[in-house]
Amino acid sequence: MTSPATISPATGLAACAENLIKRYGAGVATVTALNDVSLEIPAGSFTAVMGPSGSGKSTLLHCMAGLDSVDSGRIWVGGELISSMPDRQLTRLRRDRIGFVFQAFNLLPVLPAIGNITLPLDIAGRPCDQQWLAKIVDAVGLAGRLSHRPSELSGGQQQRVAIARALVSRPAIVFADEPTGNLDSRSSAEVLDLLRLCVTEFGQAVAMVTHDPAAACYAQAVVFLADGKIVGRLQNPTTRSVLDRMRALGAPQPDALGGSERNGMG
Repeated sequence: MTSPATISPATGLAACAENLIKRYGAGVATVTALNDVSLEIPAGSFTAVMGPSGSGKSTLLHCMAGLDSVDSGRIWVGGELISSMPDRQLTRLRRDRIGFVFQAFNLLPVLPAIGNITLPLDIAGRPCDQQWLAKIVDAVGLAGRLSHRPSELSGGQQQRVAIARALVSRPAIVFADEPTGNLDSRSSAEVLDLLRLCVTEFGQAVAMVTHDPAAACYAQAVVFLADGKIVGRLQNPTTRSVLDRMRALGAPQPDALGGSERNGMG
């Protein structure tokens, strides 16, 4: 197994948030998106984050990934405190230590798949580890499609390119925000299997926001948010246990689960 990216040896955490507060707006229009939220993401783990619409789950992910700032609280990634880090240093850390996978894929249409995969290294002017690149290209199953542009790929293939791009710099953690939101059930399962492979084979940590109970069951643990606060945690989730928790939070329930009742990490 490939060694995990650098983490804090004292804590064994890929990422950690402590007492995060995040507000939007001012005066009577102020909205508290995160209200004293603390969360630990262990190295080599798969954590899902769920909650009703507007609960703060995507805000939490973006803040922990250094894409958005917080009003107070502290965030560590790979043992480094990023919440007070200067912008230039934070940009380098995001590029080198954090992987991103989003619902909209965020691929550059003018680049072929291989160019999108190596883009973070190309921007940084860093050489690509060809052995590592070959390993992740094989894992995402796109060896025969590397010369194709995004418009020539299916949605599932585009998301696999995005996952390969997230892995190319060997980050401490991969953050995925609704990575299956634009995909059909078959492509969703392929992407979720791949994210799980990041953990079991490559030793990465994955933190994923999802609204889908079946998707959450691929994770080892689920964290539930409501009104900007963590209101529950669930180890070894099953579709039934996730649905029960979401129902208790008043979240809308899907008509179909998209899978059998199981814990995807086995």
